[in-house]
Amino acid sequence: MRRFVGDLAGLLDGTDDLSVILGRGAELLGRLVARDGWLPDEYAQPHPERYQQYLLHCDSAERFSVVSFVWGPGQATPIHDHRVWGLVGVLRGAEKVQSFGRRDSDGALVQQGPTRNLLETEVEAIDPRATGPGGDIHRVENAQADRTSISIHVYGGNIGAVERATYRANGEERPFISGYANTALPNIWDLSRTA
Repeated sequence: MRRFVGDLAGLLDGTDDLSVILGRGAELLGRLVARDGWLPDEYAQPHPERYQQYLLHCDSAERFSVVSFVWGPGQATPIHDHRVWGLVGVLRGAEKVQSFGRRDSDGALVQQGPTRNLLETEVEAIDPRATGPGGDIHRVENAQADRTSISIHVYGGNIGAVERATYRANGEERPFISGYANTALPNIWDLSRTA
């Protein structure tokens, strides 16, 4: 996790080209989710009623945040947006993702492409400029009917403080700010145990 945070910060120091950030960032996140065992247990706990969003790290300038999403069986988000770039990598289990776009004639939401399964170690980019799959409006759910799934999300801002929206089928937006399930961050900077 320390290496990932440092590498991503270095990437953002070197470019503001969103295509480069999403492409190289996806490679970095792919390396992180390819290895399990680093996520502390307290940031991997499901809630019986709703998915959990645990903040793992927020860049001091709020250029990016790293979050673990913990999905109990059957748990899902409403249709929502992000309004910042994002990367999603599955650490454990699998997710189902359905993208949406707005119909030009009336602004109502329409499904964009089939539902996609995002499996362990796979990474998907969220580009707020794009429409359709990989775009900013989607619905996500745990693809595992009988166990918890965990994904690591990286956003181009402090996602728990970003004003965004959930959507009704007619395209009506409902503003929200998600916040986080935790009040304490994991200490990824203590190197004394490895010294």
